[in-house]
Amino acid sequence: MASLRRIAAGLALGGAVLALGGCAGGSYSWGWHSVSPFDPRGLANLTFLAAGVWATLAISAVSIAIAVVIGLLVGLCALSPTKALRHFNRVYVETFRAIPLLVLLLWVYYGLPVVAGIQFGVFTAGVITLALSDSAFEAEIFRAGIQGVPQGQWEAGRSIGLTPWQVMRLVVLPQAIRRILPALGNQFIYVLKMSSLVSVVGYQELTRRANELTLIEYRPLEIYTILVIEYLILIAVVSWAVRRLERKLAGGEAR
Repeated sequence: MASLRRIAAGLALGGAVLALGGCAGGSYSWGWHSVSPFDPRGLANLTFLAAGVWATLAISAVSIAIAVVIGLLVGLCALSPTKALRHFNRVYVETFRAIPLLVLLLWVYYGLPVVAGIQFGVFTAGVITLALSDSAFEAEIFRAGIQGVPQGQWEAGRSIGLTPWQVMRLVVLPQAIRRILPALGNQFIYVLKMSSLVSVVGYQELTRRANELTLIEYRPLEIYTILVIEYLILIAVVSWAVRRLERKLAGGEAR
């Protein structure tokens, strides 16, 4: 319900901006017809903008899936008795948390062809950048979640004859994932928003399409207002889905 209220509030905010913008004074001449569904050209512009939703979701979903896998593996390294693996975890996390996302993207897309002769398309370069950057945060989330599982759970698994790997897979990880699900949801929202930076190298997601449409229509405030509403709705839907999954897992644990 909270997410639905957030969507409604966003739509109300957008409607208020549209209404107030039409009668606002100042030097800017508002032209909401450029994004009006009741105007043929405005409807075409809205369709063009909306087409970027799938590109945004695609690059975000692929990136977060890869980041979760890498983050889990790197997080497990922090819990390893092997000193070299613990050092690897620390270097990996500190390195990719320190590099700004845009800088990393530009280096992957423009730097790798020069340094290593490797050329990636805009989608692949965006996925690599988002996954590497987010996996450093995912690693810390998984590490904290696993360490938060009571030691008695490990001992109980070992007492019934499970191997350390089986204890981790069957006992510890399911409990850790329930604990860290809100944080994982927040990271997906983070990736969803940060995917807008991939527009810099030409990926046709929401922000890129809004930029291109602005150059054609010369209506930046109207177009970027629609862009804000699109992101607000997307993030509200993701938040609602994560909360619903949390309740489902909590109900299963209670039973």
